[in-house]
Amino acid sequence: MSAEIRLERDGHIAKLTMCNPPANTWTLESLRQLKALVNELSQDRAVYALVLTGDGEKFFSAGADLNTFASGDKSQAADMAFAFAEAFEALSAFDGVSIAAINGYAMGGGLEAALACDIRIAEQQAQVALPEPSVGLLPCAGGTQNLTALVGEGWAKRIILCGERISAEQGHKIGLIEEVTASGLAAECAMKLAQRVAGQSPKAVSACKTLIQNQRSQTHASGLLLERELFLKLFDSQDQTEGVNAFLQKRKPNWTNS
Repeated sequence: MSAEIRLERDGHIAKLTMCNPPANTWTLESLRQLKALVNELSQDRAVYALVLTGDGEKFFSAGADLNTFASGDKSQAADMAFAFAEAFEALSAFDGVSIAAINGYAMGGGLEAALACDIRIAEQQAQVALPEPSVGLLPCAGGTQNLTALVGEGWAKRIILCGERISAEQGHKIGLIEEVTASGLAAECAMKLAQRVAGQSPKAVSACKTLIQNQRSQTHASGLLLERELFLKLFDSQDQTEGVNAFLQKRKPNWTNS
């Protein structure tokens, strides 16, 4: 396992911590490792939620090391672009619930990692930005698409085209961040939220996530059809029977993700 990503497990929760000081920047190796880890966790029926955070007190992640692009080598840039895309698309497609615990600066590819997660919790001192145009680049790991889906075209243009850095509080106001915590508490709050996921049927959560993200690329009408289709598909699972009967019997359900 890459020393740049630390994996810890707590019950049904997997916690991934970016560990590449001083700014937790992404490398080709760590991006490939993230993809492999997320795909592995997505196939693990015992993992219902994933928390992504940064090591240290200052940075969630500053994104890519700009030294990677200093030579202007197009083939090297292509390798990084594809690695970013594959890693963060795997994160977005994670079968359970992914939560970004933003414990500091989330810049460029750092913010794009958070945008690939389902939910973002940020500490009050955190700041986020997609500053790529200021150095002649653009967000190529889902930043333009995922940010726009969350905050709308106007704010996406303001953040990217005008190079505006957003505080945690402002991010919360515009819908970029779901919760703001005191300094040092993002990971703890993310873990508590992840624990609530364990109370939900993992099969139902996965289906609901598919439906919510479906609206990014499909029509409302097709989403309604898929909603009914996935509802009926749940009746092929043991968790559907377990959930309904547990409720009727006034007991806690025993989910098996099957």
